[in-house]
Amino acid sequence: MNQPVDPDRTRLDLNPADPPSAVAQPVAAEEIADADHSRRRTVNVVCTIINAVCAIFAVVLALHIILVIGEANQGNGFAALINDWSSAVSLGLRDLFVPENLKVRTFLNDGLAAIAWLVIGGLLTYLIRRLALPGPRRVQRRYLVR
Repeated sequence: MNQPVDPDRTRLDLNPADPPSAVAQPVAAEEIADADHSRRRTVNVVCTIINAVCAIFAVVLALHIILVIGEANQGNGFAALINDWSSAVSLGLRDLFVPENLKVRTFLNDGLAAIAWLVIGGLLTYLIRRLALPGPRRVQRRYLVR
């Protein structure tokens, strides 16, 4: 009944009746130093900036949709600023759909441009991370049976 207390209670024993010394345990886990730390950090910063810029463009387009649907005064400075910015970042989609209703036209054209900006940001960051970063980090472990 007096079993020795195993100090390592976190390991998974396939046969718990075996004494702890007969089970293979990792003696040393050696990690290779991450030589690409600065590259990873630079790639992450670049991808964050790209995502932020694309998200800001999408928010500007969404604000323009809200202002048009809400019939905001275009003489207002904020509404005029958002209108100018949204026309600059609309990716040439401002007149893709031309229904008679201005609200539907703005919703379709600027909504499509906002979605396009989010997709562009996601694709760019995916490609940059895929091409600029090395493969997964590998940890070498050596097992000894005592």
